[in-house]
Amino acid sequence: MSDAAAPAAVVVCAGLGKSFKADHHSFQALQDIDFQAAPGAVTALVGSDGAGKTTLLRLMAGLLKPDAGVLTVVGVDAAAAPGQIQARIGYMPQRFGLYDDLTVQENLDLYADLHGVSAAERAVKYPQLMEMTALSPFTRRLAGQLSGGMKQKLGLACTLVSTPELLLLDEPTAGVDPLSRRELWQIIRDLVRDTGLPVIVSTSYLDEADRCDHVIVLHRGKVLTQGAPASVSGVAAGRSFLVTPSGDEKPREMQARLLGDPAVIDAVPEGGRVRVVLNDPAAASALPGVAPGAVVATPAHFEDGFMTLLRAAGEPGVAPAANGPTAAVAASGLTAGTPEGRVEVQVRNLVRRFGAFTAVDNISFEVRSGEIFGLLGPNGAGKTTTFRMLCGLLSVTGGELKVGGADMRTARASGRGRLGYVAQKFSLYGLLSVRENLDFFASVYGLRGAHKRERIDWALHEFELTPYVGAPSARLAGGHKQRLAMAAALLHEPELLFLDEPTSGADPMARRDFWRRITDLSDRGVTVIITTHFMAEAEYCDRIAILDGGRILAQGAPAEIRARGAGETPTMEDAFIAIVEDSRAAESAPGAAA
Repeated sequence: MSDAAAPAAVVVCAGLGKSFKADHHSFQALQDIDFQAAPGAVTALVGSDGAGKTTLLRLMAGLLKPDAGVLTVVGVDAAAAPGQIQARIGYMPQRFGLYDDLTVQENLDLYADLHGVSAAERAVKYPQLMEMTALSPFTRRLAGQLSGGMKQKLGLACTLVSTPELLLLDEPTAGVDPLSRRELWQIIRDLVRDTGLPVIVSTSYLDEADRCDHVIVLHRGKVLTQGAPASVSGVAAGRSFLVTPSGDEKPREMQARLLGDPAVIDAVPEGGRVRVVLNDPAAASALPGVAPGAVVATPAHFEDGFMTLLRAAGEPGVAPAANGPTAAVAASGLTAGTPEGRVEVQVRNLVRRFGAFTAVDNISFEVRSGEIFGLLGPNGAGKTTTFRMLCGLLSVTGGELKVGGADMRTARASGRGRLGYVAQKFSLYGLLSVRENLDFFASVYGLRGAHKRERIDWALHEFELTPYVGAPSARLAGGHKQRLAMAAALLHEPELLFLDEPTSGADPMARRDFWRRITDLSDRGVTVIITTHFMAEAEYCDRIAILDGGRILAQGAPAEIRARGAGETPTMEDAFIAIVEDSRAAESAPGAAA
């Protein structure tokens, strides 16, 4: 008796190509894409900014038509019948595709109406979706008032309301905290296990790709490789090492130094050491400035293989850091990055209320000159509210708040002059070109004449934005938007820099470039306060505070925070989840204080 035929692939691409025209130029977004997505499996799309992940998903969703090749989705020709595909699949775009002015229930009803879901079907489907996402208590809340994690789950519920044959997810965990990421992936695993629903997901979190059944690595519109996640990790087999810094050198400083070594493919802080990927394993015994015995081999991670593939494809490494303090820092005589540096930010019993709701509840911390201080917490923990008070953009309800010696309760304008601020979504003007954005922000910061032109030229050169000088910022890839926002915030050479989730959705190469710049600024005396949902990025910080419900749950150096995680060698993410869950469990325990 012969074996049963293998089930047909839910997506088949053969020689797929797509180009776009902009400013009288043609841009090849995808070229010669070949792959098949298996039924009942999770397929991941990974790659740098501009690799073509979103374009490929939009083609599979029937929202774009291919220019070349063949694409069939759930057995339907995407070029001939895109409408049929749209009726049979679920597609969740970046930012979740929600309507902020509609309630949770109204968003669900809208998607059900669009897909022709009957009243009888809704009576069965809605309770299932509410149980799956735990959104039942919030059906009357406006989507715009939900936390990032709740928006994520509502977006998924709306996508599933029609019982699709294929689920397409574009960066579903960008901008959400580790708890929400874990919950989403549990939902995905349950869906695949219980219903056999095939899923194709793009992600900038490479640990997520490592959980999938099949991975497609894209680079500049082409497939670099594809296969099981282990095949990508295997590219770096025997090349990965952990290096212990010696003396007073911080892991981030060692990383910045090693990234400039031609023998080094990649370097990133990890658990108080630096994970290094080498071109040649023999170079491990000759790394500059590394003590004998400080290098140990370690199994390769998916990210090690991914970075090795990018470098082999010609992607340049991270540029070397600049030297010397910034002009403003040098003039102020600040002591960079030392424990005895002066207190630049002083927060004591800080409170912020919105009516009856307390967003920030009696938090206290200090940040010294040249430090990198991380504010971590789940969505809705109070991080952005704290940031806005620190920057003088939001008034204080109670407590003390001093930034750069200025009392932000009474002298917000004078305090703002010494700081730079990069907000979530970067606060750029999409219709203005790169140069026009820089010109605008330079004027806001009071720069004039030759000095203004000099600083704009510096920003274009330092952040490698010259090739895009005339492009509207809305058309830039995420990594270039990040660079432009950073450049704008640094035009006036601030002594303090506030960064609110600046790497959300950024690819690994862009994150390394970003942190090289932040390490450089810290070494030159700039004080940095940052929020992030990439827990591995907390390893770059000198100290960390974890917030939830507007309160600080834990505060200390990375090693002190990691020690609160479970297991022999807990990661920062392990510790974060343990701290938040323990606090919530204590609050919900019988007899807990109201």
